[in-house]
Amino acid sequence: MTTALADFDADVAVVGLGALGSHAAWQLAVRRSQVIGIDQFSPGHALGSSGGESRLFRVACLEHRDLVTMARRSRRLWQELQTHTAEPILEITGGVVIGPADSYVITGTLAAAEAHDLPVERLTREQVVKRFPQHQNLAAEVVGVWDPEAGVICPEAAIIAAVDAARAAGAEIYTNTKVTAIDLIDGGATVRTATGSFTVRQVVVTTGPWLGQLVPGLELNPTRTPMTWFAPADPADDSFTLEKFPVFIRSIGQRNSIWGHGAAHPNGVKIGPDHDENFVSVDPDRIDRGISGRDYALVSGLVAKALPGLDPIPTRITTCMVTHTRDDQFIIGRPRADPRLVVGGGDSGHAFKHAAAIGELIAQIVTGKATHVDPAFVDPDRFLPTERYRPN
Repeated sequence: MTTALADFDADVAVVGLGALGSHAAWQLAVRRSQVIGIDQFSPGHALGSSGGESRLFRVACLEHRDLVTMARRSRRLWQELQTHTAEPILEITGGVVIGPADSYVITGTLAAAEAHDLPVERLTREQVVKRFPQHQNLAAEVVGVWDPEAGVICPEAAIIAAVDAARAAGAEIYTNTKVTAIDLIDGGATVRTATGSFTVRQVVVTTGPWLGQLVPGLELNPTRTPMTWFAPADPADDSFTLEKFPVFIRSIGQRNSIWGHGAAHPNGVKIGPDHDENFVSVDPDRIDRGISGRDYALVSGLVAKALPGLDPIPTRITTCMVTHTRDDQFIIGRPRADPRLVVGGGDSGHAFKHAAAIGELIAQIVTGKATHVDPAFVDPDRFLPTERYRPN
């Protein structure tokens, strides 16, 4: 039996108000959907995937050429969101990608730039050295690509602003409320918490590393991922400010890189590796948040070689969780085309720069509107044996 219309508490519940869910709730609310937003913590917390004061923003996205459209859409939405808060959300600094001409960071960046006619600038090794002398020990075959549209996002501020904007547009927001189960029923879904339940026409699940617990079968791998900050070896050295040392990705060996940016806040210069064997799979409810030497051994060695102007011992370390998919692309959409359920997750370490656009994409899927980008490459069903997805 289909649930009667009067029995619904709202059109849609958004479970998880982090990077993706906060922006989905905002976009749904401004589209006049009746929205309930639920989070087990308080938005802007540091217990999931979006803490740490900053994330890289890039438009020439090496991970997939269709992400260029999403990055630019996110920028426009964040500029709109900025009118709702006095806190800074996005600062455009430009950014550089450094590596051998045949490295994945260079080839991926140039493929995205060529597909979208982006105003990137190709740099020789000599130009990289002159413009970014902080980078040392560059191999002879290294080149660079300058992306003038890159910058730094403040994730906590963006999430809080999006939740506030959703609330201002009419969404009901419940924080510090853990969802214990989601039951898909005839014509809708029931979202259960420890203190009660909500019945809605559709449910959006965007719980980051907890997504696989609420929606089994999505093939997600949450990993414990430390974040590290550094200070100049010489306290008088002012070459590592954000203005002088903008965001970068630098190829290091086979299929690895370091990324980071200059000091944008009192915590210092943020540097991290793309891959580290100590980034281990975790149960998000049992993550070890203690810090040991193995958490920074790799990145310290890379900093000592690549950026010798920095003290290789971190000044600060925190932990977050990165949730990977098999192909390191997100999962956005309806698993098995279920009209009652939309998922968003699998950030794979590069989702936040697209969070606002992903929130809009989710809202478009929920409301049945045309999407601003073809979501086939993030289809949750692309890993099924009878997959509909075909990569570019």
